[in-house]
Amino acid sequence: MTTSTPLEVELRDALVSLKLQNPGLGIAKTHALLLASHPSWAVSEKRVRKILQSQGLILHEAPVAPSGSGTLTVYPSSRIIPNFDVNKWTPKAKVQYFNQKKGKGLVATEDIAEGEIMWKEDPFILAPEWEIFDMQVASTACGFCSTPLDISSPLTISCPASAASSSHCSIRFCNRLCLARSSRHHPLLCHAANPASIPILKWARETQWLALHALVQCTSRILLAIQHGRLEEDWKIVRGFAELGLEERFKYSFKSGGHPEPDRAAWSKAHALYLQAFSEPPNAVEKRKLSRILKKPLDSKLAGELFDYEAGFLKGLGRMSLNLEAHGGLYTLHSHLNHSCSPNVSVRHLDQRTALSRITIIAKGPIKAGEELLVTYVNPEMHFKTRRRELEAWGFGICECQRCVAEAKNYKEDESVEPGIHAGLESELKAGLGVI
Repeated sequence: MTTSTPLEVELRDALVSLKLQNPGLGIAKTHALLLASHPSWAVSEKRVRKILQSQGLILHEAPVAPSGSGTLTVYPSSRIIPNFDVNKWTPKAKVQYFNQKKGKGLVATEDIAEGEIMWKEDPFILAPEWEIFDMQVASTACGFCSTPLDISSPLTISCPASAASSSHCSIRFCNRLCLARSSRHHPLLCHAANPASIPILKWARETQWLALHALVQCTSRILLAIQHGRLEEDWKIVRGFAELGLEERFKYSFKSGGHPEPDRAAWSKAHALYLQAFSEPPNAVEKRKLSRILKKPLDSKLAGELFDYEAGFLKGLGRMSLNLEAHGGLYTLHSHLNHSCSPNVSVRHLDQRTALSRITIIAKGPIKAGEELLVTYVNPEMHFKTRRRELEAWGFGICECQRCVAEAKNYKEDESVEPGIHAGLESELKAGLGVI
């Protein structure tokens, strides 16, 4: 048989397709499968490795590097989302994979002016701040987009499950569009349709555990995606979020200074409630209700990635914590933004009358084409040592952005007070919500 060398774009597309269908394969097996699928191609394993690396598709443990204390630091892992179309949101940015430690990010595709809107984005899932969640439960904010409701408006709609059940669901929606869109996540979290979910939602609220609430919302969306034939689309987005499991963070990245230690007892209790909500309801009535929603069986491999305690649940909690936007949403494109203590883009909630959960990404200053788009993960008004400590606690290592490097160089060891810890915090939060 005559063999030929495929073009770069042909090989890349073929490898992306294979990895999407077989995400657990290593390089050697992916290479073998590629040659079996395209017997006329002559491709080396080295070339396969190079393309998989450039696309961020090599599966690996979170990268490990020595920390300044002589211990090990494990960094969050990051993957490129296969066939990801940034143009759904904006033509002004593209995804770029940098390296194993940094992972992926966004770079500008054209010059951006200060104050220019780069894109607007609705959440993949929403786990809003608790004040807004309380409004949703009290029927005064939309259960989908979280916008405050005008109860007198004829457009607002109650959850239809309440009418067909002896149980009551207090969630209301802005209009029929929000009701329709809520079918992606709400049925499994509805008090009337799936009462087995009540305990975990209640406990997440009592403990104010936002990452747990987000994981519950995300798992609900994935399980319902199976029922509606959207699993491939939604699951590749979830797997593309940066991740670092709670055990890895606890062992390698967690710093004691100023932070309470992770509570393994809380993890265990949360996992039991999580299984109860989505897999193991406590009684026959609740099992029947759950089975009416989840009619299609769950693949055993996916079940492990969702429900296994360490490889699924704890990893999922870590994934939520790393990617949640400050006010509680998980956003597909926004999650690609890397950190700088001198960010060049800002995230705002400006559409309060139409969709409070929608974010707007705005340029804080002029941005040149090819420049990376950066947001801050911490309050930028804090002292550089405090900023670095917070970032280290989440596994990002010591921040080496230009600002931190410069401030560290000029730092005097006899400075006993870290200034600016609270300065500007109120204004930053208000600006994030579009109040000022």
